[in-house]
Amino acid sequence: MTDELRTRMVELLPRLRRFAVALTGDLDQADDLVQETCMRALSRVEQWQPGTRLDSWMYRIAQNLWLDRMRAKKVRGEQVDVEAAEALTGPDGRDVVESRLTLEAVSAAMAHLTNEQRVLIALVCIDGLSYKEAAEVVDIPIGTVMSRLARARRDLHAHLEDSAPRPSLRSQASKPGSSA
Repeated sequence: MTDELRTRMVELLPRLRRFAVALTGDLDQADDLVQETCMRALSRVEQWQPGTRLDSWMYRIAQNLWLDRMRAKKVRGEQVDVEAAEALTGPDGRDVVESRLTLEAVSAAMAHLTNEQRVLIALVCIDGLSYKEAAEVVDIPIGTVMSRLARARRDLHAHLEDSAPRPSLRSQASKPGSSA
């Protein structure tokens, strides 16, 4: 392994971490996924073809590891981390709470997407890859990327609209001038 390749892998880490966070929806799991991706890439560096995109190769490794985890989770069932409940509370402040609620709503909406849609949202919307670059990473035609992204965005919007709080009848009835 050359110093240049090592340097390129290190430079890719922030982008790889954003991709992993988008896939897992959890910082700790994302960090674990990035670490496992790097270990897999380093142990199989001879499989990388010089002259090809290192980021595509690393994204593919991360995606395959994540899909393997998801399949294993279906077999074993959901595991609950007790310490995760403590991390849900944050510092006081309206802005912080609203931001967290928005992020939670988006994460929950992302969980309803198909794996293919979630991967493309992560690559294009979070990591900023072009449609062409995303198509190369996941090895599908650019038209498929565009249609899956359109459906993913529509599904995200619909899920976020469905989960938006609606005024209750009780609060509407207590307003002056309303007939109860």
